[in-house]
Amino acid sequence: MTSNGLHHVTAIAGPAARNLAFYTRTLGLRLVKKTVNFDDPGTYHFYFGDAAGSPGSILTFFPWEQAGTGRAGVGETQETAFRIPEASVAYWTERLVSLGLSPDLPEKRFGATVLSFKDPDGMRIALIGVPGIESEAAWAGGEVPEEHAIRGMHSVTLLLKEAGATAAILTDVFGFTEIGREGTRIRYAASGGSFGTFVDIREAGGFLSGRQGRGSVHHIAFRAADDAEQAAMVERLVTRHGMRVTEQRDRNYFRSVYFREPGGVLFEIATDDPGFAVDEAPEHLGEALKLPAQYEPHRAEIEAVLPAVA
Repeated sequence: MTSNGLHHVTAIAGPAARNLAFYTRTLGLRLVKKTVNFDDPGTYHFYFGDAAGSPGSILTFFPWEQAGTGRAGVGETQETAFRIPEASVAYWTERLVSLGLSPDLPEKRFGATVLSFKDPDGMRIALIGVPGIESEAAWAGGEVPEEHAIRGMHSVTLLLKEAGATAAILTDVFGFTEIGREGTRIRYAASGGSFGTFVDIREAGGFLSGRQGRGSVHHIAFRAADDAEQAAMVERLVTRHGMRVTEQRDRNYFRSVYFREPGGVLFEIATDDPGFAVDEAPEHLGEALKLPAQYEPHRAEIEAVLPAVA
């Protein structure tokens, strides 16, 4: 079975302008795509990532202005982590403190230094120092110097009652391998690719269930190279794991199927193709509001209700 790492993570935010400013200015990610929620076109859908909008670098948001605050708990994604050069941990610590974010004290996790903090909506983010990635390409168009810039996604941490059934899907369907344990944390790794390769599971037993809202992760997506690979994964999910999987949905930049994994987290399988340059030149990604074809005739009405952003 091919190993398939993370494609993207999608979360819920509050005010759109604040969300956009934080991830492009404070964290220095590129706005790869500015579109709308295909099921709620009066809401933006922002995609942040690296210069090319590579699978495994993408964090997306539905910014609902009036969203209530989510509650952390079992059955959800507890933390989303990005890769930074190991030598940049001090820079990021100083930057976050200077911007009033009050990061946690750096800690070690599987031998790497981890800097954890919350975004303005309360979503848990971590920056993880990784040795030897200084020469990797980084987005140089933001406020963060290129030598310190984020280099794609590192991992997600799932907080679950127990790991077994979810781990079986990670290993059997997505090709991950268990590579280590620290306390209640179990780490799974996908082979191949430089980023988006880790999923951690923390077993919490009967801890309080999570509640979706502002600051919560809505779903996490895993990569499939194309429709054929996605279909093979769906077949395995249904026949070997008894999962109920949605029909394929065209998201313009990838094609998706969704299922609720045994621990309660919404999983997506997203194709790598066609990618984010299908409707914008690579050098102009994220500059214009892009609408799916069914909403283009209603552009004026949609633009009139979307909140103003810089």
